[in-house]
Amino acid sequence: MNVNITRNILRFRTVNINLRRFKSSETKVVTYDPFVNKPKKTKQTYLEVIKMFEDQDTRRRGHVEFIYAALSRMNEFGVQKDLEVYKALVDVLPKGKFIPVNIFQAEFLHYPKQQQCAVDLLEQMENNGVMPDSELEQMLLNIFGRRGIPLRKYWRMMYWMPKFKNLSPWALPDTLPDNTLELANLAIQRITSVDPDTKIDVWQTEEIEASIDKTWIVSAQSRIQKVLLAEQPPDIPLVIKGPFNVYLRDQVVTYFLLLGKTRPEYQDNTDTDDVSKIQKPIGIPGVIGKVTLPQVKCTVHEQDDGTIVAVCATGTSSRDSLLSWIRLLEKHDNPALANIPVIFTLIAPPADVSLYETDIVKNENK
Repeated sequence: MNVNITRNILRFRTVNINLRRFKSSETKVVTYDPFVNKPKKTKQTYLEVIKMFEDQDTRRRGHVEFIYAALSRMNEFGVQKDLEVYKALVDVLPKGKFIPVNIFQAEFLHYPKQQQCAVDLLEQMENNGVMPDSELEQMLLNIFGRRGIPLRKYWRMMYWMPKFKNLSPWALPDTLPDNTLELANLAIQRITSVDPDTKIDVWQTEEIEASIDKTWIVSAQSRIQKVLLAEQPPDIPLVIKGPFNVYLRDQVVTYFLLLGKTRPEYQDNTDTDDVSKIQKPIGIPGVIGKVTLPQVKCTVHEQDDGTIVAVCATGTSSRDSLLSWIRLLEKHDNPALANIPVIFTLIAPPADVSLYETDIVKNENK
């Protein structure tokens, strides 16, 4: 009887000890972020923090947590598209320790936490459009070996990324300009590339004495559009539609369209089953006879919802800047605008889309 009581007491104490040990293992460890307290957010500071981490411990303890913290701070330091920085982060990983030495380690994901960290780093490179080089391949080979998952990810990137790098017909410079006027000029060039005859002009609203917003206007119009605008009936108003968004990588530019009358839809009322007036068989084009097909000739500017007679982007995207645009169009070889009414269907752009906003527009919104 005493033996059973003693055994139950010992078993109860063991269970309590195990429970306490399990609870203590659930405590969360707060990781120190060395990038937070840096006053200067530059590439040199970013590389200095990486160098300090490498020098403070030869065994590189906490390297996975450090790399994830560094990846999350890249946008603050402006190094999210710098290949040198990514290679410096890969170099933080210890060399040779993660290489599998047998087939079981290779198949069962040897050191999965470190391999997943390297794959996430490469995926962030891919999302930011950073092309890896042969030096990065050698670094991954020295860290994870030929059978590592990060090296497979690198090979897939080197297969697909060169195919898509120069695929877009609207090539952009490697570094986009910081000036909003130059960004708007690039955006309008992309939009109006469908007509090679389009001329892009940069005007200032100060040319119009009654203008309130003192800003710039990037306007695009071709000679065909000027003819279409001259043919606009005076009793049918023009419509300004917008703002619409065009993306230049991670930058957004808003633009507006000036629409004229809608092209009439072609209607063919002939009865295809009527055989009372059968004509002679049509010949072969260029050899016998002549083939003519009933079709309506239209330009690329004539769409189903209206005829696009002009495109613009302004510095403030306000009604006053668009009114100045109409007056400037009238001043530059479009005299028909003096007799045609214009309807504004302007919707206020969201705050995260507007590239530039003057103090006047801010006061109007208040």
